[in-house]
Amino acid sequence: MPLRRLFLLSSLVLALAASAAVAPAAGLLPAAASTAQAGSSLPCDIYASVGTPCVAAHSTVRALYAAYDGPLYLVKRASDGKTRNIRTLRAGGYANAAAQNAFCAGTRCVITVIYDQSPEHNNLTIEGPGQRGGRDVGANAAALPVTVGGHHVYGVYITAGVGYRDNSTRGVAAGRSAQGEYMVVSGRHVNNRCCFDYGNAETNGRDDGDGHMDAINFSMKCFFSSCSGSGPWVQADLENGLFAGANGSDLNNKGNSSAFVTAMVKSNGKTIYAIKGGNAQSGRLTTWYYGPLPHRGGYAPLHQEGAIVLGTGGDNSKGSIGSFFEGVMTSGYPTYAADNAVQANIVSVHYEK
Repeated sequence: MPLRRLFLLSSLVLALAASAAVAPAAGLLPAAASTAQAGSSLPCDIYASVGTPCVAAHSTVRALYAAYDGPLYLVKRASDGKTRNIRTLRAGGYANAAAQNAFCAGTRCVITVIYDQSPEHNNLTIEGPGQRGGRDVGANAAALPVTVGGHHVYGVYITAGVGYRDNSTRGVAAGRSAQGEYMVVSGRHVNNRCCFDYGNAETNGRDDGDGHMDAINFSMKCFFSSCSGSGPWVQADLENGLFAGANGSDLNNKGNSSAFVTAMVKSNGKTIYAIKGGNAQSGRLTTWYYGPLPHRGGYAPLHQEGAIVLGTGGDNSKGSIGSFFEGVMTSGYPTYAADNAVQANIVSVHYEK
């Protein structure tokens, strides 16, 4: 990496970490947090700065680019079938939840589209039929209230049968390509069913074999015995297995049950992968695994297909539960400094219930 770029990124990491470490005084949180979001580089700006741009950026709570001022998600109300885009309040800002509240007053709304903020426009819509079942349903748009940056917003509340997908993407890793992924989730709304995933999956809704997925899984499911602690764990869903690290079992992956969790998985597509995570409200990331791809089956190299799933497995297995707030996928293998800067930004926006 050129010295100038390394210096700039290091400065960005220090600045974001410093801002995350300062707790605003009581009563000043909304203004301070809003200023931090609007005035700083956001996750996709950070990844772009090191040559690993986002090819997918999904969130119902906030912009993931400082310049993004478009729609975050689409809601549909039960009373008359009408829809409304829920946008950011301003460029680089938070969701306009008041618009959802007004539109959905007196009736029930579901989230039908989660827009991709990246230039690739890989929007997630309600998942269609797959190998493990029929068409999924949308999440209740009001089921997951949360405060981010001092703003009342809504996450995506995944229950069994809820799922989103895009099988015709642009820019997403395919074959044996490098990629990074993270998502912010709840460590308290999980189960041991398959599969609360976000990331790279099959394009046909079927299990196409080992290595045809490259997604993040967050759950209580210990697929390869033994597991360390009681979970939940950030794991890599590489198809036909949830990998805690190494060849499946990795006792260094001790799980994370924080109220809000940052979950990361990345691979170079050919030989190595990494699993990282942390408390999305404070502190730094922990690298639970960095090393060779599994040597069992057909995982090295991977056989990525480039679809995107949220809330289900690649074959539309949909017995899982989870709470999703934001997530991105990158082109290329992000640097550790970039990952740390993204974590500092996540902490700085003060996720709260």
